[in-house]
Amino acid sequence: MRDMSDILKLIKRIAIDAVNSQKLSNIVYGTVISISPLKVQIDQKLILEEVHLKLTRAVQDYEVEMSVSNGAKQIYKIYNGLVQDDKVTMIRAQGGQQYIIIDKEVVE
Repeated sequence: MRDMSDILKLIKRIAIDAVNSQKLSNIVYGTVISISPLKVQIDQKLILEEVHLKLTRAVQDYEVEMSVSNGAKQIYKIYNGLVQDDKVTMIRAQGGQQYIIIDKEVVE
């Protein structure tokens, strides 16, 4: 029975090593080089096209309804969209085919 125990431990170790060797996701930084169509350059050779990019609200223009102290509601537009030369932080999904732009670098 000791041989069976050793085999099971070996199989478990191989499975754990296989999972650990995969890059499930990672943080990537890039620069917006075009807005329409959206393109982000990661390094000198890799440019991501719009089809590979997903945007969060943090990098899009959007509207929000707010009320002031007297209760009157108003709609305000938040201008947060990407512009050329923005530095962005992205998460690369497993397999590297999809990137989610989660935020942009604040430059003062």
